[in-house]
Amino acid sequence: MPPPERIPPRGLTDAERMTLLGKGELTVLGQVRGASNAVLYCSVAYEGEQTHCVYKPVAGEQPLWDFPDGTLAQREVAAYEVSEATGWGLVPPTVLRDGPYGQGMCQLWIEAAPRDEDEPGLLALVEDEEPAEGWKAVALAEVGEGKTALLVHADDPRLRRLAVLDAVINNGDRKGGHLLPAPDGRLYGIDHGVTFNAEDKLRTLLWGWAGEPLPAEAVEVLDRLAGELEAGAALVTRLGELITAAEIEALRARVAGLRSTGLHREPSGGWPAIPWPPV
Repeated sequence: MPPPERIPPRGLTDAERMTLLGKGELTVLGQVRGASNAVLYCSVAYEGEQTHCVYKPVAGEQPLWDFPDGTLAQREVAAYEVSEATGWGLVPPTVLRDGPYGQGMCQLWIEAAPRDEDEPGLLALVEDEEPAEGWKAVALAEVGEGKTALLVHADDPRLRRLAVLDAVINNGDRKGGHLLPAPDGRLYGIDHGVTFNAEDKLRTLLWGWAGEPLPAEAVEVLDRLAGELEAGAALVTRLGELITAAEIEALRARVAGLRSTGLHREPSGGWPAIPWPPV
């Protein structure tokens, strides 16, 4: 079964970008402020090609009690591997490599498309009790002075793909700021350090399809992904270098669960469903 159609990237292919990210010389240009872990903005150059990237050294990670195994950097790379296995290309090219501050995650820098004020965007707060056409309701949000507003996201097939991917990788932190619409029309998700936990940790702003039937495209992707997660498969070998055997087994179980129900995930009730802060 062929993978779903993807929008072709501009310039270098993703494979060429992976080579550039993995073998190129990293030069730190600055630090992305406001992150809980070290996030460095870099240039990377190799054999006459150059681009910009994010470098997150393991040495700059804050320990998390509920993610005692492996590193956030490894989980970021694992998220890329699973994204590529879906054929949707939702995570920018990402590698694990040595850099100026030791081993870390290196990911292609995505320059988000400028926001057109006349366009509605992907997320919004509205005063209405029900979402307008083309929008999906997430939850009521407090906006101060005892007032609430309805948090909604666009009924966008790119977001829907990302909602499925998040359910598969058990993303514990899908915030609005982690959604990057690129100028070429692709939508990327970033910041996947808190993923793949063996326990249910799904926290996301993309609950608008909760309980609804999965689209046929997603069912096909999950069927194919189940095969790629069988013991001895190349994807499993790569993931085995990044996450634990228990986490791989839990990944298989999540895919099986989605295939069994044929429905988008719903909040479990045992874990806050929406990340904080949501942006």
